[in-house]
Amino acid sequence: MDKTNSLAALSALSQDVRLDAFRLLVQAGAEGLPAGEIGDRLGVRQNTMSSHLSILHQAGLVRNRREGRGIRYFADMEGMRGLLGFLMEDCCGGRSELCQPVIQEVACSC
Repeated sequence: MDKTNSLAALSALSQDVRLDAFRLLVQAGAEGLPAGEIGDRLGVRQNTMSSHLSILHQAGLVRNRREGRGIRYFADMEGMRGLLGFLMEDCCGGRSELCQPVIQEVACSC
C-alpha cells in the first residue's frame, strides 16, 4: 500500500460510525453482514449507512457482494494488512525482533 491509499484508509476509519462498522465486519468474519443489519446494529439510517460503507469500500477496507436486492459487506483483511504493513514498514529501525510483540498482538489467532 502506498501513502495515498494509506491516507484514504486512515481517513475512512477516522469517523466513528465507519470505525464501528469496520470493527463489526471484522467480528462478523467470513460471513460478513448485510448492509441493513449493519445499520440496525449501529442505529444508523439505511441511506447514511450506505454512504459510510461506500467510503470504506473506496478506501479498500471492505468488499461487498450483491445478494438479490441487498448487499452483503465483508472486512477486506488484505486492505487492512496493507495499511498495517505500510504503517509498520520501517518499524524498529530494521530490528524486526523488536516488532514481534506488536505483530503478535495484531495477528489473527483464528
